[in-house]
Amino acid sequence: MRILGAVMATAAMAGLAGCVAEPDASGATIYADNCAACHGAGGMGDGPMAASLSVSPPDLTGLSARNGGTFPRTYVMSTIDGYTRGIHFAPDMPEFGAGDLGEVVVVENPDGTGTPIPVELIALADYLETLQR
Repeated sequence: MRILGAVMATAAMAGLAGCVAEPDASGATIYADNCAACHGAGGMGDGPMAASLSVSPPDLTGLSARNGGTFPRTYVMSTIDGYTRGIHFAPDMPEFGAGDLGEVVVVENPDGTGTPIPVELIALADYLETLQR
């Protein structure tokens, strides 16, 4: 089941890591276990599996630069989850929202509704934000 809804607001996500339960693993560990093989240890798209993929993995260190200097948290989490992926995404990238992403926290949206977001997805997004150049 896909976790992220289109109504999730970036403003609601700002500073979220400080007010949710701790994930079972750090964002760096989650990244190392699930992303580094393709995106590389430093997030530059140069992982050991990158050459065997149908589409080269993107350099994740430039996400903020490609978004006017602001880390695109909602886009990143929706992409990892699989919610906002279009046909232009490589079929090699797993759709993590299709499985169980563990414990969730409900984040309030500006309209008063809540969106359940996996704690480990938040931790991963926080880690990816630290990789930005």
